[in-house]
Amino acid sequence: MLKKITAISLSAISAFCSLVFSACNTESKEPQELSVEYKTADNLKDGAILQCFCWDFNTIKSSMQDIAAAGFSAIQTSPINECLEGENGGMQLYGDGKWYYHYQPTDYTIGNYQLGTEEQFKAMCDEAKKYGIRVLIDVVPNHTTPAINAINENLLNAVGGIDKLFHKGNERDIADWGDRLQCTTYKMGGLPDVNTENPDFQNYFFKFINRCVELGADGFRYDTAKHIGLPDDEKENDGYQNDFWIKAKSDVKNSDKLFVYGEVLQGNNDRIGDYINIIGGATASSYGGKIRGCIINNDFNLPDIEDYAIGKAPRNIVTWVESHDNYINDGSYTELDDRAVILAWSVITARKDGTPLFFDRPYGATAENPWGTMNRIGVSGSYIYKDPAVTAVNRFRTAMAGEDETLSNPDKQYSSIMIERGTKGAVIVTLSDELKTGFETSLADGEYTDRVDGKTVYTVKNGILTSEKNIPAYTSVVLYNEGYTEYAKTARVWVDEVDDFNYESDSIQPVLKCSNAKKAEYSVDGKEYKEYSDGEKITIKPESDAVTTLELRAENEQGVKTYMKYCFTKYVEYEISGDDSVYFVKPDSWKDDISITVTEADGSKTQTFKMTDNETAFIYTFDSSWISPRAVFTDGTNTYPADNKPIKITAEDVYRVE
Repeated sequence: MLKKITAISLSAISAFCSLVFSACNTESKEPQELSVEYKTADNLKDGAILQCFCWDFNTIKSSMQDIAAAGFSAIQTSPINECLEGENGGMQLYGDGKWYYHYQPTDYTIGNYQLGTEEQFKAMCDEAKKYGIRVLIDVVPNHTTPAINAINENLLNAVGGIDKLFHKGNERDIADWGDRLQCTTYKMGGLPDVNTENPDFQNYFFKFINRCVELGADGFRYDTAKHIGLPDDEKENDGYQNDFWIKAKSDVKNSDKLFVYGEVLQGNNDRIGDYINIIGGATASSYGGKIRGCIINNDFNLPDIEDYAIGKAPRNIVTWVESHDNYINDGSYTELDDRAVILAWSVITARKDGTPLFFDRPYGATAENPWGTMNRIGVSGSYIYKDPAVTAVNRFRTAMAGEDETLSNPDKQYSSIMIERGTKGAVIVTLSDELKTGFETSLADGEYTDRVDGKTVYTVKNGILTSEKNIPAYTSVVLYNEGYTEYAKTARVWVDEVDDFNYESDSIQPVLKCSNAKKAEYSVDGKEYKEYSDGEKITIKPESDAVTTLELRAENEQGVKTYMKYCFTKYVEYEISGDDSVYFVKPDSWKDDISITVTEADGSKTQTFKMTDNETAFIYTFDSSWISPRAVFTDGTNTYPADNKPIKITAEDVYRVE
């Protein structure tokens, strides 16, 4: 599937050579030597998916050329259904707003406060089609929000009322994950379990799915698929059949042309092979853990890497280094830094089987600050999704479609791995040790330029690969000639001298940066775009407690566009006075000894107070004033927030573990 990245004609491209470019421009090859078309996989199984975690529709749409240029063949959105407006509609990933509210459906219609409207969704899909990018949607039929009163009456009326919406077993939490009836009908993680076998629910839900397809969706990820019964699973005595997955094909338009897979986290009695057979694909969650383990242990153990641990259908799985679930719940952000993620991605993406999914971490995320320096829903995440190594291995994967694979530890060095695809190409990844060349390879004789750094030449003669230099530690090398296309280097835009996008001063002064751009522009809060030069400083000064949106865009010499959106959140000081109270609703699993640790915004004082149980919630009433306080709640073992990062608290508000 070959799609133009820009409508600029070749004659117009040639004319660019005579122009004088702005200070943002850097040297590049003659434009007429470079392609302005990007190849996406004809079969998505030979491509790669970018998980646009919490990006809104407009951000994805504006970033589509970046995504195509980075070699991805598909994007996956967060859930697009109507959902609970938690934290008073707050838009932080975590804190004053939560990422997981879009996994709490209140209705099955397109559009929510976090991602955008149905019209914006369609515009995003239309833009994706221009570049051959498929649109996959994360969908959540298994459960609703636990805030039952927030469920839309249209959904309740459609399914026959609240009693028909949920399973009878919904009153109980799953206690035995190996018990299939519990797994498919009991409450999971406190989320009410939808009776997905109710024909009225199925009609309503698949109407939503068909509307998504009508507007441009190319496939779906079914969240918590393991908790929806298979046809031969035990069933509640309610007169319905376990036919949800059968209807997911028979009742969905063009279902045979869609890319569909289910989230089936592996474990006791997961029946993953059966889910793959009926859905079409499933996640390989255990494999991601194995890959992370290889990186952490500095050991590319071939048996671990070769075995996907899902049986006989490796072609029909989705692989990842990490997903949003293990990044957040299992803390993979503490295990792997960005460099390690890129090395692991190079391994799984170079392989023949499994469709790799790249989870885009929050912007500015670190092990100490997993939610990033913006901590904002709607913006794009880390730049590493378009890192040169990520881009090179994505393009390699598409070019190697149909080629068999061979995995080896070059020169028996277990901190290195080579994934060869027939005799056409190879990806070499090193960990803590540099790798001496002069080892055996199946590559055809000839010279190969590393497609990551664009300059290092490797020679293959009589089955031996050599180079003038050793391969450095912590490096990805991508080698292939057949199927390679030389593309124009894309522009880049970013802000500098900003360590935290959440600030309390009167103003903030980001430095606007750009590279390889013939023209770069910025816009503040949707106003007219203005041109800027590399290193220009601007002042952002909202009048009150507000979020300021800064959008940057640029084009390279060939007209390929890049985009980035930043949100600056100003907090105005506020006061909690003596006699003001805050409330905390604890989970049943917590002990009854609840304390609150309060910290003043400037860190000048911190105190811990015991909270009092007033039957509906635990309460603390302040005996003195606090300025813009933050707090953590605990029972001595558990904490909220779970990462111990204090959240902003305000008078008379109720806080709960969601």
